[in-house]
Amino acid sequence: MKANTLRYAGVMTLALAMAGCASGPGGGSIYVPAGGSSSRDEAPEPPQTSDRGEEPRVERKSEQPEEPVREPEYSSPSYQDEGDALSPAARSLIQRADSLMAAGDTQVAVAQLERAQRIAPRSAQVYFKLSEAYVALDQLGSAEQFTLKGLSLAGSDSSLQRAGWLLLADIRRARGNVAGADQAEARAGAL
Repeated sequence: MKANTLRYAGVMTLALAMAGCASGPGGGSIYVPAGGSSSRDEAPEPPQTSDRGEEPRVERKSEQPEEPVREPEYSSPSYQDEGDALSPAARSLIQRADSLMAAGDTQVAVAQLERAQRIAPRSAQVYFKLSEAYVALDQLGSAEQFTLKGLSLAGSDSSLQRAGWLLLADIRRARGNVAGADQAEARAGAL
């Protein structure tokens, strides 16, 4: 008896679960008849915004004539041509540093030139002035490094390059590097 009650409860639970799954939202049937559909189940017409005869014809991208493709002009990066132009603020700091160096206050002049370097970090002129200041301080290693950096930023400005090579020749000669000084002078003479 108890086994029959459990079997009957299991069958009823299964029947209720299948009945719950067979109905759609709102209690309607989810089954669609195979041969046709009733008027209630027909899909609505897609909305039409306007009459097709009045719309201008829009050409698709594939129907439009191709525009000629322009080849980009090759240009070398600007840093190889020339360094930064000197801004008015950096120029003013260099002039102040020149005055300080003329007055013998080279340490303060270096500080002014370092400020100019932060303003115009790609200006060869700033590096050459720093080099001159370090020569005045008898720090020839730093002076040579600043000169080489300025030469790398001088770009195609031949007068700036010549000034840099001559400065480098003087520094190398002062350091006892006669061969390096001769090479630098030869480079300056070739410009």
